[in-house]
Amino acid sequence: MSRRDEVLVSTDWVAEHLDDPAYRLVEVDEDTTAYEGGHIRNAVAWHWKEDLHAHPRRDFLDETGFQDLLGRAGVGPDTTVVLYGGNNNWFATYAYWLLRYRGFDRVRLMDGGRKKWELEGRELTTDVPSPQAADPGPLAGTRPELRAFRDDVLGHDGPMVDVRSPAEFSGEVLAPPHLPGEQAQVPGHIPGAANVPWATAAREDGSFKSDEELAQIYGNVGVTGGEQIIAYCRIGERSSHTWFALHELLGFEKVRNYDGSWTEYGSLVGVPVEMGASK
Repeated sequence: MSRRDEVLVSTDWVAEHLDDPAYRLVEVDEDTTAYEGGHIRNAVAWHWKEDLHAHPRRDFLDETGFQDLLGRAGVGPDTTVVLYGGNNNWFATYAYWLLRYRGFDRVRLMDGGRKKWELEGRELTTDVPSPQAADPGPLAGTRPELRAFRDDVLGHDGPMVDVRSPAEFSGEVLAPPHLPGEQAQVPGHIPGAANVPWATAAREDGSFKSDEELAQIYGNVGVTGGEQIIAYCRIGERSSHTWFALHELLGFEKVRNYDGSWTEYGSLVGVPVEMGASK
């Protein structure tokens, strides 16, 4: 069994398990109106920010918070969560990384997400399930080795992957045009980082490229798994997709996601910043 069989499920598999009580399907996105317009049958919805973050701080739910969230979704002690979302599973991998970070391991990702499901012409529904509240059981405990903070970044001397667009990396723009509210104080990138846009890891149907293709993509910029690796983007969501490719698919053990990313780093006082395209 390859590592992908442990972390990914196919759209065919999901279609065959829609009514299996051993699994809870969850759609995660930045815009839950997509869910309201049609979603996979029996899936519940999580909003990437409203449901996964501890308000009003810029941080995530703690272990108790995730237990409550899972319990409200009907996740019991033997339930496996299957995540999916739009935009090549952008926010679904974010939720996956967070669950693993907080110590919940009964989680899989539907390869290709909404995009692949819809391309295959599969059924969507507007019926919203009402799962019975459950107790997911204790989580294994937060795993600090999966998350990088700013001091970790400032002291890092290994490979670093900036997964933003080339325009963001070079400093041409501060944030994607449709997200003007998520800007740092200055443009550019962290010195020494290699620019590998997150979607490079995905096929046209939204599914992940093969292990061989992924190894070549990241190997071309010196990321081979032998050293501690840090991935970052703007707020940590796109880089969670790269973290998944490196840590969960390729099996690189020492990979951390810097969720503070450029909105934090690009607003720090006195830190080094580089401009220009990737070398």
